[in-house]
Amino acid sequence: MHVNLVSDTATQPTPAMLEAMFSAPVGDDVFRQDPTVNELEAFAAQLMGMESALFCPSGTMTNQLAIKVHTRPLDEVICEEKSHIYQYEGGVYSLISNVSLNTLHGERGKLLPGQISAAVKPEYDWLPRTRLVVLENTCNKGGGSIYTLAEAETLVKEARQHGLGVHLDGARLFNALAETGESPADWGKLFDTVSICLSKGLGAPVGSLLLGPETEIREARRYRKVLGGGMRQAGYLAAAGLYALRHHRDRLRKDNERARKLAEVVSRQPYVASAEKTESNICIFHLQDRSAETYLRQLSEHGIQATPFGQKTVRFTTHLGVDDRQIDYVIECLPKLAGRNQ
Repeated sequence: MHVNLVSDTATQPTPAMLEAMFSAPVGDDVFRQDPTVNELEAFAAQLMGMESALFCPSGTMTNQLAIKVHTRPLDEVICEEKSHIYQYEGGVYSLISNVSLNTLHGERGKLLPGQISAAVKPEYDWLPRTRLVVLENTCNKGGGSIYTLAEAETLVKEARQHGLGVHLDGARLFNALAETGESPADWGKLFDTVSICLSKGLGAPVGSLLLGPETEIREARRYRKVLGGGMRQAGYLAAAGLYALRHHRDRLRKDNERARKLAEVVSRQPYVASAEKTESNICIFHLQDRSAETYLRQLSEHGIQATPFGQKTVRFTTHLGVDDRQIDYVIECLPKLAGRNQ
């Protein structure tokens, strides 16, 4: 049996999603003439309670477009040190927006009350201007940690007191909402801009959306084009995202449950030193007696793939391409790796 726990980006389009893609009406999106892209953007904006949306190739692009429209050169962005914009986007904020990041040590990728106020810099000529706060929900490197709406409201209020913009990297937001039961629109109304990813747990093959006020999205659209993100008959891809938003949000709870089931068994293995709290579809654990490289090789002998997340740290990620039968198989295999530290 083969089980791919590398990432929720490993999903394949379902037959129904493929049918939606093949039958999508398309046009030239750069000229705003692709009806399926337009439908996706309108649907997502309404879902999130926001004015406008922009379909982009990736979450890195949507996050970086948000930073670009919120800041000017020599500004500073506050984020938690585990944030995707800092860890996994190539430092491109310095190239595209000419800004710096002020990375704070929070808790499992989440900022804590009071940290924003303490980090805002005074207005001196020799300091960057603090302009924007970015929160990530769920936080990948934090083990899929979830902000509740109440937690986010506290932090956004704190940011507003200092006149700062607030952007939500909501790549896996719907995994969080599957647990909290909160409304997407309530989250959208809280932030200036929101990025959501369609190609992770939602299961589309490509794409992310940046949502926000019409003025900011219009500006982001211009930057998307000059950065090479203006796609032509993009409706074939947008159709997959539209199908995902309409049909795949509810099933994310199942992915979260499967990850927690894995985490419970992982934490009991003698070769595991500790496992992070598993709230959504990401299970991160730390090995006691072997390297991540060694452990991944041992897993591969049983047809199981996962991701190294440090020298002795491993990540399992569940998604629509992994079913209960495969989860049970992984659980059956885990004890077989005990005593094999080489």
